[in-house]
Amino acid sequence: MRLEDVLCSRFPALSKMYLREVVKGGDCELNGRLENRGKRVLPQDFIEINLDLSREHSMLPQEIPIDIIHEDRHLIVVNKPAGMLVHPSHREKNGTLLNAVVHHLNKERDGAPIRPGLVHRLDKDTSGLIVIAKDARTHRILCRHFQRKLIEKRYLALVGGIVKSDDGTITGAIGRSAERKFWELNEDGKPSTSRFRVLERRDSTTMLELEPVTGRTNQLRIHCASIGHPIVGDAERGGRSNDVLCLHAVSLSFIHPADGDTREFSAIRPEWAK
Repeated sequence: MRLEDVLCSRFPALSKMYLREVVKGGDCELNGRLENRGKRVLPQDFIEINLDLSREHSMLPQEIPIDIIHEDRHLIVVNKPAGMLVHPSHREKNGTLLNAVVHHLNKERDGAPIRPGLVHRLDKDTSGLIVIAKDARTHRILCRHFQRKLIEKRYLALVGGIVKSDDGTITGAIGRSAERKFWELNEDGKPSTSRFRVLERRDSTTMLELEPVTGRTNQLRIHCASIGHPIVGDAERGGRSNDVLCLHAVSLSFIHPADGDTREFSAIRPEWAK
């Protein structure tokens, strides 16, 4: 087995991402040597690892209702509600989408538990579609497809003001301010690109379809604010006050790892987008 798979099977309550960070950070040795997560482990090999077991909440099953758009043997597509974290954080340990998916996948299972693998993420306040892998092979392939930009995502966003151009492209380097601990346009950041198309102009707002060409943290929120049209509900970036952030991942398209066919999924529009 690969080192990563051995660790996942031995510590099922810890997230795969955390275990990868431990290996990459040099806190895991195989027979006294630092190895990468893909190293093959043989019988009688000796693994020594330093772990924070308080992070076991990530794979804690919790009975929380979820809106399942599609499910098969290899993956599950879920419509995440606004206000729900995708996975536990240092501050919030329970009630996340991952906790709910772990419960759903294993509630009637007799064999080894299924460890869902996160392929991508949505902000806590962003609603919409997210795909989660059920096995290591599916996870690896979908992650590779994301890196190669083979997965297409479309978002709906209600922004303040009237956007004059029917469509356009927004670019800029995005980084995290050390002083403010805030993601924003930053010359020292990483390049980012988003495309937009106007769907509807209302009295004082505009409904946009957004396509994130790159996948930087808070990218769509930052880009909309940068052109003078912050997303409604994004008070941090000048958006008008609202009960929810008006940003919704409405469609998702990807090549299915099992058969190579392209699958397209769409989510019901939230009330603010109707």
